[in-house]
Amino acid sequence: MYVKITNGSVDTYPYSIGQLRRDNPNTSFPKKIPNETLASWGVYPVLQAPKPEPSGEYKTVVANGVTTDANGNWVNAWTEQDMFSDYTDEDGNVVTKASQEEAYTAKKTADAEAAVRATRDAKLAETDWTGMSDVTMSAEMTTYRQALRDITTHANFPNLADEDWPTKPE
Repeated sequence: MYVKITNGSVDTYPYSIGQLRRDNPNTSFPKKIPNETLASWGVYPVLQAPKPEPSGEYKTVVANGVTTDANGNWVNAWTEQDMFSDYTDEDGNVVTKASQEEAYTAKKTADAEAAVRATRDAKLAETDWTGMSDVTMSAEMTTYRQALRDITTHANFPNLADEDWPTKPE
C-alpha cells in the first residue's frame, strides 16, 4: 500500500503501483520499482502500524488515512470512536445509544453462554461411553459429569477461565 504526495500533502491514499503506471502511461517502470524512484514520483510506502486497542467496551478503532511517524515513515493513522450513537430509524423512532449498548452486551453475553454450553456438551459427549449399561461409572466420573452440567451456575459464567472447568478424571 502506498500514499501519493503532491505539494507536501496527501493527494491519494491508498495508492498502488498499478495506479502509478496508469497515471504515467508514457513512462517505462521496472517490474520492481525501488523506493528512491517511487519517492521521485511522490509515491511512498505505507508501513502497517498495529491497530491500537480501544479504550472502552463501547469504543472501536478505525483506520483514518495516513500520518508520519517519528522517523518520517508513512504509517496508518487510527481514530477511536464510539461504536454507537443516537439515530432515528425509518419509522421515526429514536434509537438511543444506551439501548444499542444494552443490545450489544446482551448479544455478547448470549454468544459467550452458547460457546460455554457447546464446550460443556462436547466434554460430556467425550465421557458418554462411561454411562453405557456394560460400564460401571466411577464416582469421580459421576462428579465430573455433574460439575459439567452445573457449569452454567458457576460464579464466573459465561466468562469462564480454564481453571473454572472441572478436571476430567483419568
